[in-house]
Amino acid sequence: MKFICEKNNLQEAISIVQKAVTGRSPMPILEGIFLDASNDELKFIGSDIDLSIETTIKANVIEPGKIVINSKIFGEIIRKLPNDEVSIETAENDSIIITCQNSIFNITHLEANDFPMVPSITEDLIFGIPQGILKNMIRGTSFAVAVDETRPILTGILFEINDKMLNMVALDGYRLAFRNEFIDNENSINAVIPAKTLNEVVRILEDSNENVDITFTTNHILFNLGKTKIISRLLEGEFIKYNSIIPQEFNLKVTVDKQKLQSSIERASLMVKEGNANLIKLDIQDESMVITSNSQLGKVREEIAINLQGSPIQIAFNSRYLLDVLKIMEEDEVIMEFSSSVSPCIIKNKNKLNCKYLVLPVRLVK
Repeated sequence: MKFICEKNNLQEAISIVQKAVTGRSPMPILEGIFLDASNDELKFIGSDIDLSIETTIKANVIEPGKIVINSKIFGEIIRKLPNDEVSIETAENDSIIITCQNSIFNITHLEANDFPMVPSITEDLIFGIPQGILKNMIRGTSFAVAVDETRPILTGILFEINDKMLNMVALDGYRLAFRNEFIDNENSINAVIPAKTLNEVVRILEDSNENVDITFTTNHILFNLGKTKIISRLLEGEFIKYNSIIPQEFNLKVTVDKQKLQSSIERASLMVKEGNANLIKLDIQDESMVITSNSQLGKVREEIAINLQGSPIQIAFNSRYLLDVLKIMEEDEVIMEFSSSVSPCIIKNKNKLNCKYLVLPVRLVK
């Protein structure tokens, strides 16, 4: 095998597929990047079995071939090379020679035949969605997935398509994140994608109106961005019936400036401690919300103006759960809906109804 290509193109391709490569694997071959040079094109694949990422770039392929190169050392070498053409060719004793200007590296490689095959997916059940919209939907839900793997299904995000609406849902037992967008697709789909996969997808998607095509099979999902393809296994099991968790009736509604609320909670959080569940208290009155926290570090009181419909209430929350929601809200004003001091709070935008967040309160000890 021998080819020549631009260093920057090579570095970008390596960076993309490295997102699927694990640093420590019981299979040493999975610590490498699969490289296929043919027809003036280089195909790169990184995989940890559950997640595979494939991308292609143009190159001057002098002699076709396939090899696997250790991801870490390959990436570090290419990153440090000058911005010029890079020549890579196989040599004796299972080694490759990397040449760029006056730099010459000779490193070992592994046999391509030992690299696990990427699942073959027939792209016949496809829907397209703008990359920027999908990126925002993932960011707006992934923070709420469970970290504890005792319930594996909750470590993923539900993709649900019904009546031309894509719903994405994540929950961890303390909060729930829901986002939806219209898509031009008649199919009904219900699948759970690992949050790990979607967090890597976010890093590859662009903030653009260009579509990413998505295909589901029984066990896998494919994100096709043209030159780059991401294939992931789906999580097994049935997702929680989230609609039964979301309250439908409320006794009071608060409209508040999002940035003022976020800043006040951030300042109040300076006085809370992890061992105390990051506890902050909200005292909601007719025209104001008083936010307090009290710990061995000290105490703090914040007051902000609100519009209240309903009766006053005192309620407590883990401040981090509220901040996680507020940081990804997109409008200047948000609505908070309450039923009681021990019932979930719903947070949503004032105008655009494409997202809804549920946060459980912390029971106050009287």
